[in-house]
Amino acid sequence: MSAPTPVPAGLVEAFRDYERALMEDDVPALDRLFAPGPTTLRGDAQGLLVGHEAISAFRGSRGGAPRRRLVQTHVQTIDEDHALVVAVTELERGGRGQQTQLWARGPDGWQVTAAHVSVPAPALDTRVWRVVGDPLVPGSGDGPLAGQSVAVKDLYAVAGHRTGAGNPAWLATSPTAGEHAHAVARLLEAGADVRGIARTDELAWSLAGANHHTGTPPNPRAPYRLPGGSSSGSATAVSLGHATIGLGTDTGGSIRVPAAYQGLFGIRTTHSAVPVDGLVPLAPSYDAVGWLARDAATLAAVGEVLLPPADEDRAGTDEVVLVPQLLRLAEPAVAAAVRTAVPGGRRATVEQWPLGDLDRWLDAFRTVQAWEAWQSHGAWLEGRLDVLGPDVRGRFEHARTVTDGQADAARAVARGARAAVRSLVGRRVLLLPAASSVAPRVGDDVAATREATLRLTCLAGLAGLPAVTMPVQAGGLPAGACLVAAAGRDQDLLRLAAETQAPRP
Repeated sequence: MSAPTPVPAGLVEAFRDYERALMEDDVPALDRLFAPGPTTLRGDAQGLLVGHEAISAFRGSRGGAPRRRLVQTHVQTIDEDHALVVAVTELERGGRGQQTQLWARGPDGWQVTAAHVSVPAPALDTRVWRVVGDPLVPGSGDGPLAGQSVAVKDLYAVAGHRTGAGNPAWLATSPTAGEHAHAVARLLEAGADVRGIARTDELAWSLAGANHHTGTPPNPRAPYRLPGGSSSGSATAVSLGHATIGLGTDTGGSIRVPAAYQGLFGIRTTHSAVPVDGLVPLAPSYDAVGWLARDAATLAAVGEVLLPPADEDRAGTDEVVLVPQLLRLAEPAVAAAVRTAVPGGRRATVEQWPLGDLDRWLDAFRTVQAWEAWQSHGAWLEGRLDVLGPDVRGRFEHARTVTDGQADAARAVARGARAAVRSLVGRRVLLLPAASSVAPRVGDDVAATREATLRLTCLAGLAGLPAVTMPVQAGGLPAGACLVAAAGRDQDLLRLAAETQAPRP
C-alpha cells in the first residue's frame, strides 16, 4: 500500500478487514465497516445508493461480489481521521476494476463514508439482449427512420434468427425465421437498423421485467428498481441509449408499465391497427403492437411508418378527462404528477365515472387472457411446465384450469366492459396513471402493485383502445401519465404527447 504521507493508524487493518468481508460475503462485517446514517454513499455503473440502510439491503440481496485480487492500493491522507483509498483490482473472470473509498475514523473505528466501484463492462449484457449486432440487421439505408436503431422484443420474427420468447426451452425448439415479422419489416424498409433482439419476460406474461432465466434488466432511470415488463429488454435498451426505438407488445400493460418505470414515451396501438404477423401471441384478443422511445418525436415518427392513415370519420376532440376513481388507484405522488400532465396546458374536465364493475371487468380480462394464453401455448407446455420460472409457471398452471364455460362467461362481461369504456371515453381523451406506482425495488413483493396497475391498464386492453404513456416525476423517480382515446386515434395521442414533452435532463 503506497501513500505520499504517513497512513493513519488502523486504516490498513480496517481496509484489509473490508476486503476479507467482501470476498467472504460477510454482510454483518460489511455493514459494520460502512458508516451508519442517511448520508453514506455507494455507487457503481448501475447507480448510486444513498444511506446505510439502502446499501445494506443491496449487499444482503446480491449474493456476493465477483472474486478478485488487489493489484495496487494507494492512500491519500486528508488528516489523522480521514483518508482516501484507491485500489486497483484484478477479477478472476478477467479484466481490471477500481474502487475508491473515503474512510473516516469515529467512535467505532474506521468506516467507509463514500465508495465508488467500477468493473469491466460485459461484452454483451445478457440481461438486456439475447443477440446484438452493429447492426444485427441493416435497414434500407433510406427513409424516414434512417439513422434510427431498433431493439426488437424477442417475440417478433427476425429473418435468420430464432425467436426465444424469454424462455431457453422455447428458443431451443424454435425454428429459424424465414422472414421478418410485419412490424420489423416495415421499420427496416423505413431505414431503421435492427440493433438486436432484446429480452422479454417469459412468453410476455408479466409486468415486472424480471426473467427467471436471464435476470432482470437494469433500470437506468431508477437504479436497483424493476425495469417493468414484459417489454423489459426493449425499454432498457432505449433507456441506456443502446437503441433509439424499442419495439414491444402490450397485452395488459407491457409497454405502458416499462415506459412509466423508466421515464420513456410509449404507445400501445389500437387493437389490430398494426398487423401481428410473425409475432408470438399471448392473448390475441388483447395483444397489441407497441414501441418506446426517449422522446415524443421519435415515437410519432415510428407511428407514421407503422400506423394506418388517420381516419377522418374517427376524429375527436382534445378535451382531456380526469377520473378521480382512477387516480385513487395510484400512489398519491403518482396521482399528483398525472394531474399536472394535461397536454398543452389545457384544463381537464373532472368526471365521476360509474366504475362499480371494475373488479368484474378485471376478473373477466384475466380469465379471457388466461384461457387464450393456454390455447396459444398449452400444447407446447403440456408436460413441460417446469421449464418456466415460478411466477409465470403459476399463471399458466391456473390458465390450464380455465374451462370453456368460464371463458365464455368472461367474454360476455368483457364485451360489456368494452362497450362501457368506449362510451365513457367517447370522442375525448382520458388521462390516467400508466402504472399505479413508481418502479418497485428489485426483490420487493409486487403482488399488490401488480393488482392496482392492472385495474388501470385493463381498461384500454378490454376496449381495444390506443394508449400513449408520457414520463412524469413522482418523488424524484420516473412515473407515467397515460392518454387513452377512441379506437383509431393513435396519431392524435402521439401529437398530444409531443405537446407535453419538456426538455430531458
